[in-house]
Amino acid sequence: MLRPAVPAHRRFALNWTYLRAIAQGVSPIDLQGLALRTLADARQFVREYGIDLSLPGMPEYLRALQQEALGFVRSQFLNAAQQGLIPAEVVEPGELLELLLIASRSAQRDERSRMWACALLKVIHGLIYIDANLKLRHFESIRTQVFAGLDPLLLERDGQCWLSDGMSELPVLHMERKRNKSRHSILLKLLQKPEYVAADIHDHLGLRLVLGTRVECVLALEMLRRAHLVSVTNVEVSRTRNTLVDLEAAREVFRCWAPMLERSPGYPQELLRRMDAELDAVAPAPQQRDNPHSAAAFHSLQLTVRKMIQLPTEVDGESGSRFIFDYEIQLLDAASHAQSLQGAASHEAYKQRQVETARRRVLGPALIALLDSSGG
Repeated sequence: MLRPAVPAHRRFALNWTYLRAIAQGVSPIDLQGLALRTLADARQFVREYGIDLSLPGMPEYLRALQQEALGFVRSQFLNAAQQGLIPAEVVEPGELLELLLIASRSAQRDERSRMWACALLKVIHGLIYIDANLKLRHFESIRTQVFAGLDPLLLERDGQCWLSDGMSELPVLHMERKRNKSRHSILLKLLQKPEYVAADIHDHLGLRLVLGTRVECVLALEMLRRAHLVSVTNVEVSRTRNTLVDLEAAREVFRCWAPMLERSPGYPQELLRRMDAELDAVAPAPQQRDNPHSAAAFHSLQLTVRKMIQLPTEVDGESGSRFIFDYEIQLLDAASHAQSLQGAASHEAYKQRQVETARRRVLGPALIALLDSSGG
């Protein structure tokens, strides 16, 4: 007679928290614990995750990740008085499997260690994703190919940067090329996104151009279109953000002023300013704002552009591989750029809002309440 492998009273036990998370699409970063019962359970979890603990150097790699995650949590989410509140068994676990089991303890046994272990594992999960990301591993080749199309349009003459396509030229007041985010900047961005490690980071690379007026930003967009850097086929529509200019109003302004623009000798800077003033009167800047961390005062025209990347043939095992890479192009007028450097619209304020969101998701409400009650 066959006997059940588990006690009869456990055969039909269900973990409703996890079933709900799987079936309803809850992000793992929003869970407050794991459900691993034994060391063998933890080993199988790690194996199916994709980590082979028998590989040379793997234990050392995981140990380094645990220490990196610990440093990240301390530097980003804790003040000086809170640094010593992480339990010793979480700070110095024997191995990753032990950390997984601590995160799986029942609340009655040791709630404090469980919450800290969960927070650390969320960060480790993000770091493993970054290390395994193909696009990040081949970033130098990607950067070269992306800027190969942009560089010919950017000229410098007599100390002035110009956007030029051979048909027309626009003076660029300020230019920023995003070369790459740091490892921890990428991690911070992943931690505050609803999709967590399933999310793509679209601003690893990018170009920010600041022109004098919103009218010039529209002209710059047309120039990028003529160069086929921006087209209806390579723009990621769902990520287009335009809080800078109402295009229908701009169309009417251009229709009225186009003859004067064509007849204007030299660069028509004053005429463009007058057009911008009329655009302000006809229609204020759009107020679309989908990024919860962007301030309402920040105005820009932001495009996510798809670029087909060809890996170098000398890359072992990945010869001839092709994939799509997304990068950003952002256009601002001088007034919007000045506004972005101060107050709620500044980059520092934006980053701090990101940190606060990531802190809430990594630590969770119960651990944050514990930290607040400690007086740290």
